[in-house]
Amino acid sequence: MSTQIRIQKVKQSKANTLDFNDIPLGRTFTDHMFLCAFENNAWQQPEIIPMGPLPTHPAAMALHYGQAIFEGMKATVNLEGTPMLFRPEQNAKRLNFSARRLGMPEFPETLFVEALKALVDLDRNWIPPQQGSALYLRPFMYADEAFIGMRAATKYKFIIMASPSNPIYSKRVRLYAETHYIRAAHGGTGAAKAAGNYAAAILPTEHAKSKGYDQVLWLDAQHFKSIQEVGTMNIFFKIKGQIITPNLDGAILAGITRMSVIELLRHKGYQVVERPISIDEVREASKEGTLEEAFGTGTAVGIAMIQDIGYKDKDIHVSDESPVGQMVLDTINGVRSGNLKDELNWMCRIES
Repeated sequence: MSTQIRIQKVKQSKANTLDFNDIPLGRTFTDHMFLCAFENNAWQQPEIIPMGPLPTHPAAMALHYGQAIFEGMKATVNLEGTPMLFRPEQNAKRLNFSARRLGMPEFPETLFVEALKALVDLDRNWIPPQQGSALYLRPFMYADEAFIGMRAATKYKFIIMASPSNPIYSKRVRLYAETHYIRAAHGGTGAAKAAGNYAAAILPTEHAKSKGYDQVLWLDAQHFKSIQEVGTMNIFFKIKGQIITPNLDGAILAGITRMSVIELLRHKGYQVVERPISIDEVREASKEGTLEEAFGTGTAVGIAMIQDIGYKDKDIHVSDESPVGQMVLDTINGVRSGNLKDELNWMCRIES
């Protein structure tokens, strides 16, 4: 495989038509996308081409057997106007973890990072300048071999596309603790960023929204007691001054933002504990007044402050303020924009 990325540019960019004050996530896409095909047991010529539809056979195996994985990332600009990526090598590692779990070929991690740099450099005019906004990057891989039969595919496509967006949550969020449906169980694909995990979450999420909540809070698959994660976020609680987040037990996604928040909090002297935490413990802490705050962490949402948790037709009040969560949000945004020093060496510069 050639590691030289072949680039085909659009004749005219559409970036100058974008209203940076009105860019909802996932509806607007940049001029280009990265594409690399896997066949004959090897990755083929990588290329960047104009954004557009790709031909897909109706028997493409991803459509029938679900071999599809993805990542979520953001590109921002610093004070000098230089595009920056947030820990891209960690996303490369996690993509390959997901690939192994779903029986898919691993993608070269060095090429993963170089492809991101090349695409963002080419479409740098699409990066929103406002703090909190970003160019959302979606690397993904799917099986596109035309075959009806239950086995690993032999042909895949790896693609990176980009979509500028404003912050998703501008208000505190309300969660609904699900006690019927599950997200993941031990031995399943919960630790992988598999497309099927999100498909199974759509109906419960719609139920939660119909009850006036923003997202689902997932509980364990056996007893519906231990907290796992939120629909699109990992979760942190501050109880009696201690920061607690569910430990990675094989059913929880290892969020890049989660990992970074743990590092940041410990760097600033907070006690962070990764351990099982039950919905009953959270409810009792709320009653006792020791539940000080809670916040979710994720690439798309950033840091989302949690107001309440609905559980068995009653609300558990979390807090009206989130000083630690706000500090984390301000710090990550500050590091991304270059207003704060990158003390933990998270950022990756993209030079022309």
